[in-house]
Amino acid sequence: MKKWKKILSYIFEFHVETTSSEFHEALHVSYSRGRYQLSTQNAIYSFGDLYTNYYQAFEQIDLDNRKVKNVLILGFGLGSIPMMLEQHFHQNYNYTAVEIDEEVLYLAHKYVTNELNSPIETICTDAAFFVQQCDDVFDIVCVDLFLDDIIPDVFQQQEFLKQVKTLIAPKGILLYNRLALTKADKAKNETFLKNEFLPIFPKGRYLDVDGNWMFLNN
Repeated sequence: MKKWKKILSYIFEFHVETTSSEFHEALHVSYSRGRYQLSTQNAIYSFGDLYTNYYQAFEQIDLDNRKVKNVLILGFGLGSIPMMLEQHFHQNYNYTAVEIDEEVLYLAHKYVTNELNSPIETICTDAAFFVQQCDDVFDIVCVDLFLDDIIPDVFQQQEFLKQVKTLIAPKGILLYNRLALTKADKAKNETFLKNEFLPIFPKGRYLDVDGNWMFLNN
């Protein structure tokens, strides 16, 4: 991105491109505040370090004192998570990124991941299938699985959480992102916590992070 446009992006949002896919009627890429943003009609999928739910969560889990090598991201977007971990938290990790939408992965490679030094293996598949088949374990697992502003039901059930649990290394951490903008969102989150999350992660808790709840395994 040209320097003058980066400066002006703090005043104006620049539309970069709009595309579509099998899973999304419209995917909008814009450039705002010096960062690429990926959005749908009702949700922001990626916004660099201004994807504040994960940024605030990472601030609270003391990354410098954790032994982290491998990170799994279920729901990749444009790659906000590796971008902020590398460029703002100065962490060097190996990433496995799972994203069902091939067009989203194309946009991530086009605009963001080519600027990163961290090794990122991207896998275009359904996260529900991936967790059933994967035999590896990870030090951090990020679950950010939305279609527009909805988390598909399969990712909100105990069976999925059980499979995710097998992928978390000893002393590893899970960060599971959910919307919490409205009273209805928060009520659903309370039900999810009680009926689905805590039975699998008895020491689980959540962080209230800028309109979202980030569920942690401990």
